[in-house]
This record gives sequence, structure tokens and C-alpha cells, in this order.
Amino acid sequence: MLERFSPEFRERQIEVHHTGELVAIDTFFVGSLKGVGKVYLQTVLDCYSRFAFGRLYTSKLPLTAVHVLNNDVLPFFEQHGVRIETVLSDNGREYCGRPDHHPFELFLQLEGIEHRTTRVRRPQSNGFVERLHRTLLDEHFRVAGRTTGYESVDQMQEDLERYLHHYNHERPHQGRMMEGRTPIQAFMAGITEQPEVPMMEAA
Repeated sequence: MLERFSPEFRERQIEVHHTGELVAIDTFFVGSLKGVGKVYLQTVLDCYSRFAFGRLYTSKLPLTAVHVLNNDVLPFFEQHGVRIETVLSDNGREYCGRPDHHPFELFLQLEGIEHRTTRVRRPQSNGFVERLHRTLLDEHFRVAGRTTGYESVDQMQEDLERYLHHYNHERPHQGRMMEGRTPIQAFMAGITEQPEVPMMEAA
């Protein structure tokens, strides 16, 4: 009962101390678009700052998970001089497979990023991103679905990006560790707390 009704209780197992320490990724079924078919959202969230990324696709494949990290997430972190240490996902086929064959697993290995997975059938162990999905439904997708007649995924993506800019840069967050800050404020503040990676001495 506590896990069902208290988001803070659901998130209690995730302890993060600086930007980039833990980044969560998840697939969310948005709905069906006439003439297009099913639409899925690949959601990525920095667990320290709650800074969120989202990209819409018509399938949930390993390559879509790789695409959102490679095109959207990693460039943003690199722009700010931040290294992603660990990615947390569920055990879905788009994220998990043979480490020597699976595109997502191989991508994380090449980038030097640790891959952790949630407990099977325990979505609350990825509570930060689950809560983000609920916010996206309540504040964006349900509202936009009633007011906008989308004809393409690109059109949906444009509206989603506008909402995410509001979410990341303008919307104060009251959750644990946020203290009324916006995600971008927390993201930048968390950079100064990130431990430095020691330089390797020249041979």
C-alpha cells in the first residue's frame, strides 16, 4: 500500500549524489496514431537532477534505445563535461541480451557505461522514471491528445520537446532532493559535486 500511494517511498532505494551518477531509461507506450500505428516513447532521466529526455518511435527495439542515448543524451552530457557512469533499465528486450551481440549492451560497453537492471516485475525500483511517465501523461499527452489532431510522429515530437523544455527549465520540482529547483538548476549544481576521474600517468 505504501509503495502504491507514496512516490517518495517508491524512490527510497535509489540514492544518487551527483549529476551523471545514475541515468534511468525506459520504454513507454504512448498510444496508436491513425495511419502510423503504435507509438512508443524512449524516456531517459538523470536520477540526480530529474533532467529528462524523450524521443518517440514506432517500435521498441534496441536500436531506438541506442539512438536516443547517442543522439540526444550523450551529446548533452558531453557538452557540460559530465560523464554518465551507470544506466538503469528494466529487463526488456530492447535493453537486455547477450553482451557480445545485443546493440544496447554493446553500445554501453563501448561508451564505458555500467548497465544495471531493475528487479523483475518490480517497476518501482525505477521509480524516478515511472513518476516521470505519470507526469507526462497528466500534463502533456492527455492534454495534447484532446486538443491536437496529430498526423505524424514528427509533429508529436515537436510538441513533446516544447513540453520537456518547460519541464526541465521552467517547472520547479518539489520531490526529494529537488528543493523547488528546476532540473537544469539541479543538473548544473550536481556537476560541481561529481568526483574527478584521475588522469592516467604517462608511460
